[in-house]
Amino acid sequence: MFYISTRGGAERKSSAEVIKQGMAADGGLFVPESIPELSEEDIAQLCKADYIDRAARILGMYLTDYTQDELRQSAQAAYSQEKFGAQPAPVRDLGNYKVLELWHGPTCAFKDMALQIMPRLLSTALEKTRETKTTLILVATSGDTGKAALEGYKDVPGIKIMVFYPQDGVSDIQKLQMTSQDGSNVNVCAIRGNFDDAQTGVKKIFSDPDIKKELADRGYTLSSANSINWGRLAPQIVYYVSAYCDLVNNGSINLGDQVDICVPTGNFGNIFAAYLAKEMGLPVRKLICASNRNNVLTDFILTGAYDRNRTFYTTMSPSMDILLSSPLERLLYLTCGADETSDCMR
Repeated sequence: MFYISTRGGAERKSSAEVIKQGMAADGGLFVPESIPELSEEDIAQLCKADYIDRAARILGMYLTDYTQDELRQSAQAAYSQEKFGAQPAPVRDLGNYKVLELWHGPTCAFKDMALQIMPRLLSTALEKTRETKTTLILVATSGDTGKAALEGYKDVPGIKIMVFYPQDGVSDIQKLQMTSQDGSNVNVCAIRGNFDDAQTGVKKIFSDPDIKKELADRGYTLSSANSINWGRLAPQIVYYVSAYCDLVNNGSINLGDQVDICVPTGNFGNIFAAYLAKEMGLPVRKLICASNRNNVLTDFILTGAYDRNRTFYTTMSPSMDILLSSPLERLLYLTCGADETSDCMR
């Protein structure tokens, strides 16, 4: 499977290349040329597997230049019992509702589900592409991603990571988690502004050829751990499929029954992973985008207009305090095509 840019201006690349690169050269985000199909028979087989096998099989549908052994070894290392307990992503019963618990990782953030396996996928990608330069990971965070990325990438050979967070836009615990992170290759920087400012700054660095050249001359190549990177988003598809399998296994639903999925949403990557699972064939009836006061995504879905020129609110859910949701670009591409997406995003 090959990947193309949402803005139509970049050449086709393998999954290893897009995980290494992070963002397309034309400023767009990488998307697969086609969405793989997940049949009812496939889901039945996944119901018999554990989380590690489910992760290897589903990721293998997208990362076709990785072997099943490579993916399974990455999943085993990422989702070990030492890090996640007996079940990495258990489903709990609340009567008429079910809750998918995604906080069992080492930093207690749902981002651990992707950011524990992503460094292993990146390391493998660097080997496959014969990369000799040091990879510099740039991360913008509203709280959860920063610590999870720092923990996932700490002391990984050939990789350095720099995290930017809004000085007054993360919780005290998250700030302490990031600034006290151990590891010889980690760096953290507070900025004046909000998450959107941090994310915009990182994207400008990625799209600046002069900065890229200067870094290359110094022996560095850039990549990202945000959900603009396909290697961060793909592992999130896994836990939606896995949750459906668990619901079948515990008798909550029958194989083939449809479910609704409600996702607290800030940067749109998490709910977009659920959308991809639906497009693959997971029986999903409705996706519900839950927002806080910074409800730019809710308004966009209800009205079709994306208006980020509004008051930015600092709330008790800082990871949802976002007005510029970059991964939304992938949804625009899948629904509108490259030309209209390019016009909208530039």
